[in-house]
Amino acid sequence: MSGPSEGDATPITSVRQMVEHIAAGAKPREAWRIGTEHEKIPFRLRDHSPPPYAGEDGIGALLAAVAETGWETVLDQGNVVGLRRGRATVSLEPGGQFELSGAPLADLHATKAELDEHLDAARAAGARLGLGFLPHGFHPLARRDEMPWMPKSRYAIMRRYMPLKGALGLDMMLRTATVQVNLDFEDEADMVEKFRISLALQPVATALFANSPFTEGRPNGFRSYRANVWTDTDPDRCGIPAFVFEPGFGYEAWVEYLLDVPMYFVVREGRYIDLAGQSFRDFLAGRLPGLPGAVPTLGDFADHITTAFTEVRLKRYLEMRGADSGPPGMLMALPALWVGLLYDTGAQGEAAALIAGNTCGDWQALHRDVPRLGLAAPWCGGTVASLAREVVAIAKRGLAARGLGEEAYLAPIEEIAATGRTLADRWLDRFATAWGGDVARIFDEGGL
Repeated sequence: MSGPSEGDATPITSVRQMVEHIAAGAKPREAWRIGTEHEKIPFRLRDHSPPPYAGEDGIGALLAAVAETGWETVLDQGNVVGLRRGRATVSLEPGGQFELSGAPLADLHATKAELDEHLDAARAAGARLGLGFLPHGFHPLARRDEMPWMPKSRYAIMRRYMPLKGALGLDMMLRTATVQVNLDFEDEADMVEKFRISLALQPVATALFANSPFTEGRPNGFRSYRANVWTDTDPDRCGIPAFVFEPGFGYEAWVEYLLDVPMYFVVREGRYIDLAGQSFRDFLAGRLPGLPGAVPTLGDFADHITTAFTEVRLKRYLEMRGADSGPPGMLMALPALWVGLLYDTGAQGEAAALIAGNTCGDWQALHRDVPRLGLAAPWCGGTVASLAREVVAIAKRGLAARGLGEEAYLAPIEEIAATGRTLADRWLDRFATAWGGDVARIFDEGGL
Protein backbone atom coordinates (compact mmCIF):
# COMPACT_ATOMS: atom_id res chain seq x y z
CA MET A 1 0.00 0.00 0.00
CA SER A 2 1.37 3.39 -0.94
CA GLY A 3 1.25 6.74 0.79
CA PRO A 4 0.90 9.54 1.46
CA SER A 5 -2.73 9.88 0.40
CA GLU A 6 -4.15 13.12 -0.97
CA GLY A 7 -7.59 12.43 0.51
CA ASP A 8 -10.82 14.08 -0.61
CA ALA A 9 -10.08 16.14 -3.74
CA THR A 10 -13.23 18.29 -3.41
CA PRO A 11 -12.16 21.96 -3.76
CA ILE A 12 -13.01 24.22 -0.81
CA THR A 13 -14.84 27.38 -1.79
CA SER A 14 -16.23 28.43 1.61
CA VAL A 15 -15.67 28.16 5.34
CA ARG A 16 -19.02 26.39 5.54
CA GLN A 17 -17.59 23.32 3.76
CA MET A 18 -14.93 22.95 6.46
CA VAL A 19 -17.53 23.36 9.19
CA GLU A 20 -19.67 20.69 7.56
CA HIS A 21 -16.65 18.41 7.21
CA ILE A 22 -16.15 18.40 10.98
CA ALA A 23 -19.87 18.35 11.77
CA ALA A 24 -20.19 15.16 9.70
CA GLY A 25 -18.38 13.35 12.52
CA ALA A 26 -21.38 13.61 14.85
CA LYS A 27 -22.92 10.22 15.65
CA PRO A 28 -25.87 8.83 17.62
CA ARG A 29 -24.86 7.41 20.99
CA GLU A 30 -25.20 3.81 19.86
CA ALA A 31 -22.54 4.44 17.20
CA TRP A 32 -19.95 5.93 19.58
CA ARG A 33 -16.61 4.17 19.53
CA ILE A 34 -13.26 4.23 21.36
CA GLY A 35 -9.98 4.68 19.50
CA THR A 36 -6.77 4.40 21.50
CA GLU A 37 -3.30 5.45 20.32
CA HIS A 38 -0.08 4.72 22.18
CA GLU A 39 3.61 5.13 21.48
CA LYS A 40 6.57 3.09 22.68
CA ILE A 41 10.29 3.92 22.52
CA PRO A 42 12.30 1.10 20.89
CA PHE A 43 15.81 0.39 22.14
CA ARG A 44 18.58 -2.11 21.47
CA LEU A 45 18.70 -4.69 24.22
CA ARG A 46 22.47 -4.94 24.04
CA ASP A 47 23.24 -1.32 24.92
CA HIS A 48 19.91 0.58 25.26
CA SER A 49 20.74 2.70 22.20
CA PRO A 50 17.98 3.94 19.87
CA PRO A 51 17.85 1.84 16.68
CA PRO A 52 18.06 3.63 13.32
CA TYR A 53 15.60 3.00 10.52
CA ALA A 54 17.97 0.90 8.39
CA GLY A 55 19.82 -2.28 9.28
CA GLU A 56 19.11 -5.80 10.45
CA ASP A 57 17.92 -4.56 13.85
CA GLY A 58 16.45 -1.30 12.60
CA ILE A 59 12.96 0.15 12.72
CA GLY A 60 12.35 -0.83 9.10
CA ALA A 61 13.09 -4.44 9.99
CA LEU A 62 10.78 -4.15 13.00
CA LEU A 63 7.93 -2.99 10.77
CA ALA A 64 8.60 -5.84 8.36
CA ALA A 65 8.53 -8.38 11.20
CA VAL A 66 5.24 -7.08 12.59
CA ALA A 67 3.78 -6.97 9.07
CA GLU A 68 4.12 -10.76 8.97
CA THR A 69 1.26 -10.99 11.47
CA GLY A 70 -1.24 -9.81 8.85
CA TRP A 71 -0.64 -6.13 8.10
CA GLU A 72 -0.32 -4.25 4.80
CA THR A 73 2.69 -1.98 4.43
CA VAL A 74 2.46 1.80 3.93
CA LEU A 75 5.19 3.40 1.82
CA ASP A 76 6.66 6.92 1.67
CA GLN A 77 9.11 7.44 -1.20
CA GLY A 78 9.74 3.70 -1.31
CA ASN A 79 10.34 3.26 2.43
CA VAL A 80 8.00 1.24 4.63
CA VAL A 81 6.89 3.78 7.23
CA GLY A 82 3.72 2.16 8.57
CA LEU A 83 1.28 -0.71 8.54
CA ARG A 84 -2.47 -0.91 8.04
CA ARG A 85 -5.09 -3.53 8.87
CA GLY A 86 -8.72 -2.52 8.57
CA ARG A 87 -9.09 0.78 10.42
CA ALA A 88 -6.02 0.25 12.64
CA THR A 89 -2.53 1.45 11.76
CA VAL A 90 0.99 1.09 13.06
CA SER A 91 3.06 4.19 12.40
CA LEU A 92 6.38 5.80 13.25
CA GLU A 93 7.02 9.02 15.08
CA PRO A 94 10.12 10.96 13.97
CA GLY A 95 12.59 9.29 16.35
CA GLY A 96 11.29 5.79 15.68
CA GLN A 97 8.65 5.75 18.40
CA PHE A 98 6.43 2.79 17.51
CA GLU A 99 2.74 3.72 17.58
CA LEU A 100 -0.48 1.74 17.36
CA SER A 101 -3.44 3.83 16.24
CA GLY A 102 -6.20 1.45 17.16
CA ALA A 103 -9.43 0.79 15.32
CA PRO A 104 -12.65 2.40 16.59
CA LEU A 105 -13.98 -0.20 19.05
CA ALA A 106 -17.23 -0.61 20.94
CA ASP A 107 -15.90 -0.98 24.49
CA LEU A 108 -12.78 -1.07 26.64
CA HIS A 109 -12.65 -4.88 26.66
CA ALA A 110 -12.18 -4.79 22.90
CA THR A 111 -9.50 -2.13 23.39
CA LYS A 112 -7.72 -4.43 25.85
CA ALA A 113 -7.80 -7.33 23.37
CA GLU A 114 -6.39 -5.07 20.65
CA LEU A 115 -3.64 -3.81 22.98
CA ASP A 116 -2.66 -7.33 24.05
CA GLU A 117 -2.49 -8.59 20.46
CA HIS A 118 -0.36 -5.62 19.37
CA LEU A 119 2.06 -5.85 22.30
CA ASP A 120 2.46 -9.60 21.78
CA ALA A 121 3.33 -9.03 18.12
CA ALA A 122 5.70 -6.15 18.89
CA ARG A 123 7.47 -8.07 21.65
CA ALA A 124 7.89 -11.16 19.47
CA ALA A 125 9.24 -9.10 16.56
CA GLY A 126 11.51 -7.15 18.89
CA ALA A 127 12.90 -10.31 20.49
CA ARG A 128 13.90 -11.64 17.06
CA LEU A 129 15.78 -8.40 16.34
CA GLY A 130 17.27 -7.76 19.78
CA LEU A 131 14.96 -4.82 20.46
CA GLY A 132 12.91 -3.86 23.49
CA PHE A 133 10.32 -1.15 24.14
CA LEU A 134 10.25 1.52 26.81
CA PRO A 135 6.79 2.87 27.72
CA HIS A 136 7.74 6.29 29.12
CA GLY A 137 6.93 9.87 28.23
CA PHE A 138 10.49 10.88 27.33
CA HIS A 139 13.64 9.00 26.40
CA PRO A 140 15.55 8.71 29.71
CA LEU A 141 19.09 8.41 28.28
CA ALA A 142 19.64 9.48 24.68
CA ARG A 143 20.65 12.98 23.69
CA ARG A 144 18.77 14.67 20.87
CA ASP A 145 21.73 14.22 18.51
CA GLU A 146 21.80 10.49 19.26
CA MET A 147 18.24 9.96 18.04
CA PRO A 148 17.63 8.67 14.50
CA TRP A 149 15.27 10.31 12.03
CA MET A 150 12.64 8.23 10.30
CA PRO A 151 12.31 8.63 6.49
CA LYS A 152 8.86 10.23 6.44
CA SER A 153 8.54 13.25 4.19
CA ARG A 154 6.41 15.37 6.52
CA TYR A 155 9.02 15.01 9.25
CA ALA A 156 11.69 16.62 7.08
CA ILE A 157 9.43 19.68 6.76
CA MET A 158 8.75 19.82 10.49
CA ARG A 159 12.45 19.29 11.28
CA ARG A 160 13.29 22.45 9.36
CA TYR A 161 10.46 24.54 10.77
CA MET A 162 10.27 23.48 14.42
CA PRO A 163 13.43 25.30 15.61
CA LEU A 164 11.99 28.54 14.26
CA LYS A 165 9.07 28.36 16.72
CA GLY A 166 10.37 26.86 19.97
CA ALA A 167 13.46 25.51 21.70
CA LEU A 168 12.06 22.03 22.34
CA GLY A 169 10.14 21.18 19.16
CA LEU A 170 12.76 18.72 17.95
CA ASP A 171 12.71 17.03 21.35
CA MET A 172 8.95 16.68 21.01
CA MET A 173 9.46 14.97 17.68
CA LEU A 174 12.36 12.71 18.60
CA ARG A 175 12.19 11.86 22.29
CA THR A 176 8.59 11.99 23.55
CA ALA A 177 5.94 9.25 23.70
CA THR A 178 2.27 9.52 24.60
CA VAL A 179 -1.02 7.70 24.95
CA GLN A 180 -4.29 9.25 23.80
CA VAL A 181 -7.91 8.34 23.22
CA ASN A 182 -10.29 9.41 20.46
CA LEU A 183 -13.98 9.72 21.36
CA ASP A 184 -17.19 10.62 19.55
CA PHE A 185 -19.87 13.24 20.12
CA GLU A 186 -23.58 13.35 19.35
CA ASP A 187 -24.01 16.87 17.99
CA GLU A 188 -22.46 20.33 18.23
CA ALA A 189 -23.70 21.00 21.77
CA ASP A 190 -22.37 17.65 22.96
CA MET A 191 -19.04 18.32 21.25
CA VAL A 192 -18.73 21.69 22.97
CA GLU A 193 -19.41 20.27 26.42
CA LYS A 194 -17.03 17.34 25.90
CA PHE A 195 -14.34 19.63 24.50
CA ARG A 196 -14.58 21.97 27.50
CA ILE A 197 -14.55 19.14 30.05
CA SER A 198 -11.59 17.37 28.51
CA LEU A 199 -9.60 20.54 27.89
CA ALA A 200 -10.12 21.83 31.44
CA LEU A 201 -9.29 18.45 33.01
CA GLN A 202 -6.39 17.62 30.71
CA PRO A 203 -3.86 18.87 33.30
CA VAL A 204 -5.34 16.35 35.75
CA ALA A 205 -4.64 13.57 33.25
CA THR A 206 -1.14 14.93 32.70
CA ALA A 207 -0.51 14.77 36.45
CA LEU A 208 -2.00 11.28 36.89
CA PHE A 209 0.01 9.83 34.00
CA ALA A 210 3.29 11.67 34.69
CA ASN A 211 6.05 9.26 33.70
CA SER A 212 9.09 11.14 32.38
CA PRO A 213 11.34 12.35 35.23
CA PHE A 214 14.71 11.64 33.53
CA THR A 215 16.64 13.32 30.72
CA GLU A 216 20.03 12.15 29.45
CA GLY A 217 20.58 9.93 32.46
CA ARG A 218 19.68 12.43 35.18
CA PRO A 219 16.57 13.62 37.01
CA ASN A 220 15.24 16.62 35.09
CA GLY A 221 13.20 18.30 37.83
CA PHE A 222 9.87 17.41 36.23
CA ARG A 223 7.29 14.70 36.76
CA SER A 224 6.28 14.94 33.10
CA TYR A 225 9.12 16.32 31.05
CA ARG A 226 7.11 15.37 27.96
CA ALA A 227 4.43 17.85 29.00
CA ASN A 228 7.07 20.51 29.61
CA VAL A 229 8.49 19.96 26.13
CA TRP A 230 5.10 20.82 24.64
CA THR A 231 5.14 24.22 26.39
CA ASP A 232 8.13 25.29 24.24
CA THR A 233 7.30 23.60 20.94
CA ASP A 234 5.15 26.05 18.95
CA PRO A 235 2.83 28.64 20.53
CA ASP A 236 0.84 28.91 17.30
CA ARG A 237 -0.60 25.39 17.62
CA CYS A 238 -0.16 24.02 21.16
CA GLY A 239 -1.63 24.31 24.66
CA ILE A 240 -5.11 25.01 26.01
CA PRO A 241 -6.89 27.50 23.69
CA ALA A 242 -8.96 29.82 25.87
CA PHE A 243 -11.53 30.56 23.16
CA VAL A 244 -13.01 27.06 23.58
CA PHE A 245 -14.51 28.26 26.87
CA GLU A 246 -15.97 31.47 25.40
CA PRO A 247 -19.71 31.87 24.71
CA GLY A 248 -20.68 30.84 21.21
CA PHE A 249 -17.87 28.34 20.71
CA GLY A 250 -18.70 25.63 18.17
CA TYR A 251 -17.60 24.06 14.91
CA GLU A 252 -17.18 27.39 13.12
CA ALA A 253 -15.03 28.93 15.85
CA TRP A 254 -12.74 25.88 15.70
CA VAL A 255 -12.44 26.18 11.92
CA GLU A 256 -11.61 29.89 12.23
CA TYR A 257 -8.86 28.96 14.69
CA LEU A 258 -7.47 26.33 12.31
CA LEU A 259 -7.35 28.85 9.49
CA ASP A 260 -4.86 30.83 11.60
CA VAL A 261 -2.67 27.85 12.51
CA PRO A 262 0.33 28.16 10.16
CA MET A 263 0.57 25.42 7.57
CA TYR A 264 3.22 22.71 7.31
CA PHE A 265 2.55 21.11 3.90
CA VAL A 266 0.18 19.89 1.24
CA VAL A 267 0.38 16.59 -0.64
CA ARG A 268 0.39 16.65 -4.42
CA GLU A 269 1.05 13.67 -6.71
CA GLY A 270 2.15 11.61 -3.72
CA ARG A 271 4.74 14.16 -2.54
CA TYR A 272 4.80 16.60 0.36
CA ILE A 273 5.25 20.26 -0.60
CA ASP A 274 6.86 22.39 2.11
CA LEU A 275 4.56 25.33 2.94
CA ALA A 276 5.60 25.70 6.58
CA GLY A 277 4.57 29.00 8.08
CA GLN A 278 2.23 29.97 5.25
CA SER A 279 -1.44 30.82 5.77
CA PHE A 280 -4.38 28.50 5.16
CA ARG A 281 -6.51 31.67 4.85
CA ASP A 282 -4.33 32.76 1.95
CA PHE A 283 -4.65 29.25 0.50
CA LEU A 284 -8.45 29.53 0.73
CA ALA A 285 -8.27 32.84 -1.15
CA GLY A 286 -5.98 31.42 -3.84
CA ARG A 287 -3.09 33.62 -2.68
CA LEU A 288 -0.71 31.04 -1.21
CA PRO A 289 2.87 31.99 -2.16
CA GLY A 290 3.97 28.36 -2.32
CA LEU A 291 1.10 27.34 -4.67
CA PRO A 292 0.07 30.48 -6.59
CA GLY A 293 -3.55 30.37 -7.72
CA ALA A 294 -4.27 27.00 -6.11
CA VAL A 295 -7.17 26.48 -3.69
CA PRO A 296 -7.32 23.81 -0.97
CA THR A 297 -9.25 20.58 -1.06
CA LEU A 298 -11.08 18.90 1.79
CA GLY A 299 -8.16 16.47 1.89
CA ASP A 300 -5.79 19.41 2.45
CA PHE A 301 -7.99 20.62 5.28
CA ALA A 302 -8.09 17.17 6.91
CA ASP A 303 -4.28 17.08 6.77
CA HIS A 304 -4.07 20.60 8.17
CA ILE A 305 -6.18 19.66 11.21
CA THR A 306 -3.50 17.11 12.15
CA THR A 307 -0.95 19.92 12.49
CA ALA A 308 -2.81 21.60 15.37
CA PHE A 309 -1.33 20.21 18.60
CA THR A 310 -3.70 21.51 21.25
CA GLU A 311 -4.06 19.39 24.40
CA VAL A 312 -7.43 18.28 23.05
CA ARG A 313 -7.94 18.33 19.30
CA LEU A 314 -11.17 18.30 17.32
CA LYS A 315 -11.22 16.38 14.04
CA ARG A 316 -14.42 14.45 13.30
CA TYR A 317 -13.99 13.21 16.86
CA LEU A 318 -12.20 14.52 19.94
CA GLU A 319 -8.62 13.50 20.75
CA MET A 320 -7.38 13.72 24.37
CA ARG A 321 -3.64 14.15 23.91
CA GLY A 322 -2.01 15.16 27.21
CA ALA A 323 -0.66 11.99 28.88
CA ASP A 324 2.73 10.29 29.07
CA SER A 325 2.99 6.77 27.72
CA GLY A 326 3.17 4.01 30.29
CA PRO A 327 2.94 0.27 30.98
CA PRO A 328 -0.06 -1.73 29.73
CA GLY A 329 -2.25 -0.99 32.75
CA MET A 330 -1.78 2.74 32.22
CA LEU A 331 -2.39 2.41 28.48
CA MET A 332 -5.83 1.06 29.40
CA ALA A 333 -6.42 3.52 32.26
CA LEU A 334 -6.22 6.52 29.92
CA PRO A 335 -9.16 5.54 27.67
CA ALA A 336 -11.01 4.28 30.77
CA LEU A 337 -10.70 7.71 32.39
CA TRP A 338 -12.15 9.62 29.46
CA VAL A 339 -14.78 7.06 28.50
CA GLY A 340 -15.98 7.10 32.10
CA LEU A 341 -16.19 10.89 32.11
CA LEU A 342 -17.71 11.42 28.67
CA TYR A 343 -19.68 8.34 27.56
CA ASP A 344 -22.25 8.29 30.39
CA THR A 345 -24.78 11.11 30.61
CA GLY A 346 -24.68 11.32 34.40
CA ALA A 347 -20.90 11.36 34.63
CA GLN A 348 -20.61 13.90 31.84
CA GLY A 349 -23.06 16.12 33.71
CA GLU A 350 -21.02 15.77 36.91
CA ALA A 351 -17.82 16.64 35.08
CA ALA A 352 -19.44 19.65 33.37
CA ALA A 353 -20.70 20.89 36.74
CA LEU A 354 -17.24 20.39 38.24
CA ILE A 355 -15.54 22.67 35.74
CA ALA A 356 -18.41 25.16 35.56
CA GLY A 357 -18.49 25.43 39.37
CA ASN A 358 -14.76 26.02 39.67
CA THR A 359 -14.11 29.38 41.36
CA CYS A 360 -10.71 28.93 42.95
CA GLY A 361 -8.39 27.55 40.30
CA ASP A 362 -6.98 28.52 36.91
CA TRP A 363 -6.88 25.73 34.31
CA GLN A 364 -4.12 27.52 32.39
CA ALA A 365 -2.01 27.85 35.53
CA LEU A 366 -2.57 24.20 36.34
CA HIS A 367 -1.45 23.32 32.82
CA ARG A 368 1.80 25.21 33.51
CA ASP A 369 2.34 23.69 36.98
CA VAL A 370 1.68 19.98 36.55
CA PRO A 371 4.64 19.14 34.28
CA ARG A 372 7.02 19.97 37.12
CA LEU A 373 4.92 19.18 40.19
CA GLY A 374 2.53 16.45 39.08
CA LEU A 375 -0.18 15.76 41.65
CA ALA A 376 1.55 18.14 44.09
CA ALA A 377 0.68 21.14 41.89
CA PRO A 378 -1.24 23.77 43.88
CA TRP A 379 -5.02 23.80 43.51
CA CYS A 380 -7.71 25.55 45.54
CA GLY A 381 -5.67 25.85 48.74
CA GLY A 382 -4.42 22.28 48.45
CA THR A 383 -3.04 20.22 45.59
CA VAL A 384 -4.38 18.81 42.37
CA ALA A 385 -4.36 15.36 43.99
CA SER A 386 -7.73 16.16 45.58
CA LEU A 387 -9.18 17.18 42.21
CA ALA A 388 -7.74 14.03 40.64
CA ARG A 389 -9.49 11.84 43.21
CA GLU A 390 -12.79 13.52 42.42
CA VAL A 391 -12.29 13.19 38.67
CA VAL A 392 -11.36 9.49 38.89
CA ALA A 393 -14.38 8.84 41.12
CA ILE A 394 -16.70 10.44 38.54
CA ALA A 395 -15.12 8.34 35.80
CA LYS A 396 -15.62 5.19 37.85
CA ARG A 397 -19.31 5.96 38.31
CA GLY A 398 -19.59 6.60 34.59
CA LEU A 399 -18.01 3.28 33.68
CA ALA A 400 -20.13 1.42 36.23
CA ALA A 401 -23.26 2.96 34.70
CA ARG A 402 -22.29 1.49 31.32
CA GLY A 403 -22.74 -1.93 32.93
CA LEU A 404 -19.84 -3.59 31.11
CA GLY A 405 -17.41 -4.14 33.99
CA GLU A 406 -14.96 -1.61 32.52
CA GLU A 407 -14.29 0.23 35.79
CA ALA A 408 -11.54 -2.28 36.65
CA TYR A 409 -9.31 -0.55 34.09
CA LEU A 410 -9.16 2.52 36.33
CA ALA A 411 -7.32 0.63 39.10
CA PRO A 412 -3.80 1.96 38.34
CA ILE A 413 -4.85 5.60 38.47
CA GLU A 414 -7.15 5.04 41.43
CA GLU A 415 -4.04 4.00 43.34
CA ILE A 416 -2.06 6.97 42.03
CA ALA A 417 -4.84 9.40 42.94
CA ALA A 418 -5.22 7.86 46.42
CA THR A 419 -1.51 7.93 47.24
CA GLY A 420 -0.51 11.06 45.35
CA ARG A 421 2.47 9.13 43.97
CA THR A 422 2.83 9.01 40.20
CA LEU A 423 4.98 6.61 38.20
CA ALA A 424 7.52 9.43 37.98
CA ASP A 425 7.70 9.61 41.78
CA ARG A 426 8.29 5.87 41.99
CA TRP A 427 11.09 5.97 39.40
CA LEU A 428 12.76 8.83 41.25
CA ASP A 429 12.66 6.76 44.43
CA ARG A 430 14.24 3.81 42.61
CA PHE A 431 16.93 6.09 41.19
CA ALA A 432 17.81 7.39 44.67
CA THR A 433 17.81 3.96 46.34
CA ALA A 434 18.03 0.60 44.54
CA TRP A 435 19.54 1.94 41.32
CA GLY A 436 22.34 3.85 43.03
CA GLY A 437 21.89 6.77 40.66
CA ASP A 438 22.00 4.66 37.46
CA VAL A 439 19.05 5.65 35.23
CA ALA A 440 19.89 2.85 32.78
CA ARG A 441 18.30 0.45 35.26
CA ILE A 442 14.94 1.71 34.06
CA PHE A 443 15.34 -0.32 30.87
CA ASP A 444 15.33 -3.52 32.93
CA GLU A 445 12.53 -2.57 35.33
CA GLY A 446 10.39 -0.26 33.20
CA GLY A 447 10.33 -1.89 29.78
CA LEU A 448 7.39 -3.63 28.17
